[in-house]
Amino acid sequence: MNRKYLLLIVGLLTLAFVLAACGSGTEDATEVPAEEAEAEQLPAPEPTAPAEEPAAPAEEEMAFEPAILAAENCDYGGRILSVAAVDEFTVEITLCQVDPAFLSKLAFTPFAVQPAEWLEETGGAGELLERPIGTGPYMIEEWVRGDQIVYKRFDDYWGEPAPAETAVLRWSTEAAARLVELQSGNVDYITSVGTDDMDAVESDENLVLVVDPNPNTFYLGMTNTHPPFDDIRVRQAIAMSIDKQRIVDTFYPPGSTVADYFTPCSIPNGCVGEGWYEFDPEAGRALLAEAGFPDGFETGLYYRDVTRTYLPEVSSVAVDIQTQLKENLNIDAEVVAMESGEFIAESNAGNLAGLHMLGWGADYPHVSNFFDNHLHQNLTQFGEPYPEIYEAMAAASSIATVEEAAPFYEAANNAVKEFVPLIPVANGTAANAALATVDGAYVPPFGSFQMYKMDPGKDTFVAMQNNEPISLFCHDETDGESLAGCQQVVEPLLEFADDSGDVVPELATSFAASEDGLVWTFHLREGVLFHDGSTLDANDVVKSWEVGLDAASPLHVGNTGTFNWYVGSWDQFINAPPSE
Repeated sequence: MNRKYLLLIVGLLTLAFVLAACGSGTEDATEVPAEEAEAEQLPAPEPTAPAEEPAAPAEEEMAFEPAILAAENCDYGGRILSVAAVDEFTVEITLCQVDPAFLSKLAFTPFAVQPAEWLEETGGAGELLERPIGTGPYMIEEWVRGDQIVYKRFDDYWGEPAPAETAVLRWSTEAAARLVELQSGNVDYITSVGTDDMDAVESDENLVLVVDPNPNTFYLGMTNTHPPFDDIRVRQAIAMSIDKQRIVDTFYPPGSTVADYFTPCSIPNGCVGEGWYEFDPEAGRALLAEAGFPDGFETGLYYRDVTRTYLPEVSSVAVDIQTQLKENLNIDAEVVAMESGEFIAESNAGNLAGLHMLGWGADYPHVSNFFDNHLHQNLTQFGEPYPEIYEAMAAASSIATVEEAAPFYEAANNAVKEFVPLIPVANGTAANAALATVDGAYVPPFGSFQMYKMDPGKDTFVAMQNNEPISLFCHDETDGESLAGCQQVVEPLLEFADDSGDVVPELATSFAASEDGLVWTFHLREGVLFHDGSTLDANDVVKSWEVGLDAASPLHVGNTGTFNWYVGSWDQFINAPPSE
């Protein structure tokens, strides 16, 4: 046997031995039981000493750093001492004094939550005004100014999903036009059915009338920094010379009433104190002459052409008031219709040098909602504030029981009658309407209609309201159209129950007060996503409050910068500049 063959045989034998020792990997091989495998493992190596400063993981999760918004103390004049993140899902709000309407206020849309990062990115204005990022059932897809807002269902919504994949908000100032759109099937739901259209809706089997239960008051305002309305006698003369019953009988639907108080009687303590002046033009002319205007004077009568539950026929009412002023007091009032946003801004600033037509629908069932948002000492709609009114309001504001608060609201109502910053005219009854095919058509007791709670039986739900929103940053808007646009997208900590108006949890799962009623703790829902994919936490709540409440914040910008809900609800901004 030569050397070549010998080496070949040796190599083959070596390979056979290796395969036998290691296993061939064929189906003849057997697995070692787990117990045996563990027993046969070699001892673990001795641990080595760690490095003095081990390197952090590349994507280590950042620790939560709680944010806080706080005043130094309660001497600044507001109701909020602090809004603080206790931990990732706990928020603590500390009050300066007990507030019986505190929870109701928190359920209101201007106190909704947006992502802290988004608020900072927008600088508190800019794109924020057009595209809020919320946690609600719908998110903004497109706002075509002058035409419509399109919403898309948020598929990662924490709660019950919206029935319709798409929702569309449209508007028309004409009640008849809204009804035509509904009758034709172009829209599924309309607001503020015109007085003359009620019978048409009720007699149409394809439509359903939905009664609006919201307490409200239409009023005629005067600003005491503009002559001759700086004279109390002029304001009182006009108060005596408007035939309110004629207005209600002519322009309001059945069930509407003459308003004898600024606050509606359906709200506790709404109708305490003296009733309004009797209609007495002769006494009014005598007062006007005493004030130096025996032949009347010229002025303006300002309004926005937007129908409301409290004012269903706005232009017709304006003409009637113009007629009455001329007939009863020889006052020549030029009727001036203004664009909605401009009107709100100018009236809030107290710039309208004449009479103005406005009103209020309750955002929550407490008389403070009317007083605090109109006659507060830090508001200027009616000119120089009236201490006789706001001091009585302040005295009542921390009293929880209706009975104990009644004398102070009586004093406030009596002061409204005496000083006449406004003339309450009517409490309106109105209704919305929907196609009969819409399941769950309703009007909430407080707040705006919610498209995501109604099922049109198709992929798209279309609603039509009175006017276009001014902006969709509702921390800084007061008009109902903007609030309706926002309510489809953003959510506060609490909300009002549809059937009762009671306050119930929304972004908060639970809440509790300290024994003295000054410290409120809210536990947030975990895993709630914003429309941008970020996760809700307590710092988002704090930052959202900072935008509205902290006057020194660089994010305290908004659309108008007035943030009336915050100053009206909480008495004063934190870090407000000193008054001149």
